[in-house]
Amino acid sequence: MNSKNMMMIDGIPVEINGESNLLELIRKAGIKMPTFCYHSDLSIYGACRMCMVENEKGSLDAACSTPPRPGMEIKTNTERLRKYRKLILELLLANHCRDCTTCENSTDCKLQELAKRFHIDGVRFPNKAAEPLVDDSSLSIVRDKNKCILCGDCVRMCNEVQKVGAIDFAFRGSKMMVSPAFDRPITESPCVGCGQCAAVCPTGAIVVRNDTAKLWKELDDPNTKVTIQIAPAVRVGLNQEFGFKNSENGIGMIVAALRRMGFNEIFDTSTSADLTVVEEANEFLKRLEDGPHEMPLFTSCCPAWISFAEKNYPELIHDISTCRSPMQMFASVIKAHYASSSRRHIHVAVMPCTAKKFEASRDEFRVDGLPNVDYVITTKELIRMIKESGLVFSELEPEAVDSPFGTYSGAGVIFGVTGGVTEAVLRRLSNEKTQAAVKAIEYTGIRGFEGVKEAIIPYGDAEVRIAVVSGLGNASALIEKIKSGEVKYDFVEVMACPGGCVCGAGQPFALREEMEERGKGLYAADRMTNIKHSEENPIIMALYGGILKGRVHELLHVHYAADKEVN
Repeated sequence: MNSKNMMMIDGIPVEINGESNLLELIRKAGIKMPTFCYHSDLSIYGACRMCMVENEKGSLDAACSTPPRPGMEIKTNTERLRKYRKLILELLLANHCRDCTTCENSTDCKLQELAKRFHIDGVRFPNKAAEPLVDDSSLSIVRDKNKCILCGDCVRMCNEVQKVGAIDFAFRGSKMMVSPAFDRPITESPCVGCGQCAAVCPTGAIVVRNDTAKLWKELDDPNTKVTIQIAPAVRVGLNQEFGFKNSENGIGMIVAALRRMGFNEIFDTSTSADLTVVEEANEFLKRLEDGPHEMPLFTSCCPAWISFAEKNYPELIHDISTCRSPMQMFASVIKAHYASSSRRHIHVAVMPCTAKKFEASRDEFRVDGLPNVDYVITTKELIRMIKESGLVFSELEPEAVDSPFGTYSGAGVIFGVTGGVTEAVLRRLSNEKTQAAVKAIEYTGIRGFEGVKEAIIPYGDAEVRIAVVSGLGNASALIEKIKSGEVKYDFVEVMACPGGCVCGAGQPFALREEMEERGKGLYAADRMTNIKHSEENPIIMALYGGILKGRVHELLHVHYAADKEVN
């Protein structure tokens, strides 16, 4: 330990090792410093002032915006600081809706958490909160401006990370609010429904739309058959809520819970991810055979990316794969499977993604005016349903998904993490199907949580240039480079959420290291599967000889148009 690179935190020496601000160093020292407006992936805003510390001179510094320096001495927990933080919380609560028991974010609200932590047992100031100002125009998120504390997290996420620019600060002083331009409904903004604003919101000002009440009614109807599919990322997304490690595979217990809740048949979206791999690989191979293209083939699994392209890059629509997302492929197959049944059939999808709610409503995925996916619930909604049902999740015995669609490959499972789609396609394209060949693909540079990854893969006598991008801001920057001729690729995977589906806005909030653990969990699930290649899944071959015979394009492909109204 270098004594020249030390500072004192609450009388304890702590080494400075590349930390950019005091807050990072304080947390490294094991102190849970309160904040509202700090996220390591966003710019420093310093608005909430909850992270103030007292320096050796008795002055107060914002820990999030103050760099550490050797010899510095700070205190994080003095009577002065405690009074200061309590005052901030009281002022926030004085202008905040206090209907906590009916709030969608109840028990998962940072304002509520800190009010309890600092023992706010009363607010000295009159309640200035207005009546609820709710914008529920979006199918993905719901906004209540009266619950906003102006921390700016959603604004910076939307503008800095996603580069969507759907919301920003409006007006000044006491009238300041977060809003789309001209205070219009969110559906009249550039919003693409990714929900990352809701993911970072510390209160209930932006939440994921909750559709569970309508779904419970369907489950209670004895004349309705309710089937459900579970996205790969969900199996690692709900673990932390029930006391498990983020890397654990909870699919068996999820199936058991859903069966106890009344779902008639339960399937894994990983099966249709295998279908996506086969179809997308075939599409890519044909594109390679046709000769050089100015633009690469872009993946089509992510609905927020599709919406983003429709609104911002309509010229790229014809370069996006025509393959439906795994959710929609599965829905098409399951609806065709039960088409002759006299019993009313409802199909549900559990997704890590808020944009999937909008995708389910698109006209492209309706047959005779009815959607293929009747309800999309997020991982968060599933958690609420499990708790509402009274099931003790940790005590459930794991159960298997149902036949005839109960088999999937490891390639389908890894769809839930950035780079997973690309890796699955590469397995399909590889002539060598050995375990060693599968292992070799891991080291091509497409794994990891970096926003942009590149790889050059030998294919026959040629080389295939690949890019994997997550986060719409990164996608936009990469597209501009492609358009300018600065870079050239043959295949580009795009996921709207940074890190992929495991970091979707429909998942419980997690820090970066926890998100990475979720990704490791999917790779671990892949290692445990006997089938590594999508085309070797016997269910897939049976589908091509059965339901899909003569209907492949009808059930598995879609053609998008530019300038769609999205939300």
